[in-house]
Amino acid sequence: MIRPVLPGDVSAVARALLAVPEGDRLRLCRRIFGGAAEAAAHCGLYGHLHPHWGDGSLSAAARRHGLAEEPFLDDPAYLSCTRLVLRELAAVLEADAASPAR
Repeated sequence: MIRPVLPGDVSAVARALLAVPEGDRLRLCRRIFGGAAEAAAHCGLYGHLHPHWGDGSLSAAARRHGLAEEPFLDDPAYLSCTRLVLRELAAVLEADAASPAR
């Protein structure tokens, strides 16, 4: 995953999650994060976009899936999806900070 993570990245992932049943959202969220990480590594190694996941941004990875129309921020399901994305983002950032490579 490339950084910085922009608000549009969070929104795109939340919209991808909103487009699938609730029980599939965590798995899809983790798949999107993993795809973005894979693409970022690919771009760093080869200097061009990953053929499936794009440029390493969460937005590009999320857009490989259908995105729901962007609802208002007070939509309960969208808020739930956004919280899930932010929890996963925090977990990734904490794991990266704890990694000896950093």
